Amino acid sequence: MPSYYRENEGFLIAAAIDKYVYVTINKPFKEGFFLKYSSIENVSSIDEIQHPIIRESLKLLDKKNPFQKIEITTLADIPAGTGLGSSGSFTTALLKGLNHFRRMNLNATDLAEMACNVEINRLNEPIGKQDQYIAAVGGLSCFTFCKDDTVLVEPLRISTDALFDLEDNLLLFFTGYSRSASSILKDQNDKSKERNSDMIANLNYVKEMGYKSKKMLEEGKTADFGYLMHEHWIHKKDRTGGMSNPQIDEWYTLGLKNGAIGGKLVGAGGGGFLLFYAEDRNKLRHAMKKAGLAEVRFKFDYEGTKVILS
Repeated sequence: MPSYYRENEGFLIAAAIDKYVYVTINKPFKEGFFLKYSSIENVSSIDEIQHPIIRESLKLLDKKNPFQKIEITTLADIPAGTGLGSSGSFTTALLKGLNHFRRMNLNATDLAEMACNVEINRLNEPIGKQDQYIAAVGGLSCFTFCKDDTVLVEPLRISTDALFDLEDNLLLFFTGYSRSASSILKDQNDKSKERNSDMIANLNYVKEMGYKSKKMLEEGKTADFGYLMHEHWIHKKDRTGGMSNPQIDEWYTLGLKNGAIGGKLVGAGGGGFLLFYAEDRNKLRHAMKKAGLAEVRFKFDYEGTKVILS
């Protein structure tokens, strides 16, 4: 988050997976704004739109060439509030679609920055830039968040064997809990702004884990990375009381006893998906299924946000 990287610089590795948010944009026959997501809106002006990301994205692009009528429909493979970057993915997809609708083309980093502007600057969400950037760029990527708000992007230089090993042994299970990332991250953001020594020390330590992860993965030491995930999760839980709960802790312990060597809740924490690195995939799958957790199988995606039909 800016409250940390503007003082200390940030670093992390992120991966895009083949679970998508779809945004369809059409020009309707009637004047107005027709929105179809988990709710349906039909309003006559942008200011009347209730969906904050759609409203602010349209306002951002409306200045030079006002929208008179538009229909926006959204669908997603993954529920919102589950830690897999659905909000950032939605924002990049929406802005990519709106710019294409206007016959404007953006490169991936400009798209990511525009999405960050909407969520962080215009909506004041206490979040970082990683979700927007990985959604826009795709692949397995390393991000350095500089003190001047610029972001350096480079690919994770991983071998094909190590890549396949990650796809085979990283298993994702839905806990059934969803949560607001903003509510989980607010405490962390406030403490970072106050330069709380414990919070800064925790984040510094986790950043160093990011550098260690890069080295391990580029050297093909995927199992070592799995063990490091466990260490990361322990430090992540120390940041705030809402990061986990007794049920999630029970499932995590069950995973470690049944084929996993490390794992974590992805995203801000508090719910969503448990990601494990497995030494015994079948044993882990059986234990999680018996506990009632559904697995979401995935592969990595390398294309980033794109227009698939125009």
